[in-house]
Amino acid sequence: MQNLAPIALFVYNRPQHTERTIKFLQQNTLASDSRLFIFSDGAKSNDDQEKVNEVRSIINNTEGFKSVKVIERKTNTGLANSIIEGVSQLIKDYGKVIVFEDDLISSPHTLAYFNNALDRYQDEERVMHIGAYMYNLKENNLPETFFYRAASSWGWATWERAWKHFEPNIDILIKQFDKEKIKAFSIDHSMNFWKQVKEFKRGKNNSWAIRWYASIFLKGGLTLNPAHSLINNIGHDGSGVHSGLNDIYNVIINPKPISNFPELIEENKEAYTAIKHFLTHRKGSLVQRVIRFIKEKFASPSF
Repeated sequence: MQNLAPIALFVYNRPQHTERTIKFLQQNTLASDSRLFIFSDGAKSNDDQEKVNEVRSIINNTEGFKSVKVIERKTNTGLANSIIEGVSQLIKDYGKVIVFEDDLISSPHTLAYFNNALDRYQDEERVMHIGAYMYNLKENNLPETFFYRAASSWGWATWERAWKHFEPNIDILIKQFDKEKIKAFSIDHSMNFWKQVKEFKRGKNNSWAIRWYASIFLKGGLTLNPAHSLINNIGHDGSGVHSGLNDIYNVIINPKPISNFPELIEENKEAYTAIKHFLTHRKGSLVQRVIRFIKEKFASPSF
């Protein structure tokens, strides 16, 4: 395999998470042939500076890749701006990119999956995003990979031809939605995607991911996904800016390489139904919700 996509890793103030994320990336079969770019955001305050320095000590001593370039921001730009700027720069330079954040552990075959898919679908205009995370779907008899509408931000990849459609202006995005599109966008109202759009408009979140998904959706784009996740998010311990303390989205990583990709460029109906069922029932019964609320309120971060 030649012309591997560069890896963009975005880090901030979680040294333990960053260390684990890099460790698992290093164990990927294509790590030694891949270029790694690590974007380190500046501290928001003096309280964060020590942790930011710890993270920078780790990333400046990272090995195991074809090359490692560290980009240290002097000021805090925020996760959304950092990702948008970093992805845009690498897309401009390389035409494609693989994106990780500092709380994602990967399979040894995750980079191979990304690069194979990037090569396979590079000229398929409708395929706009490759995701590596998948929910813990029950009775999962789905094909090894499939197309779906929504874009996961937990380990992903894309091309210049797709990223050029990214629309950061929330007002431009909102104007293109009607009731039917809102329903389809929110997976028949089973997921709070539209709520995230409205909260961004009100300044309640600063999500780049919801704007990226909306951009894909409005272009009629599709995302490629594995039936069994190649990523697990370890940030749901209360330590992250945008994380919560729960295990709804916790998964066991698929240890096997991915070898099968869909020929037909259309959304997999069975996958859509399985994901919709998961999303509808993901919070469990009232008792389970109360227990989770108590855990989130009183438990302390594990590290």
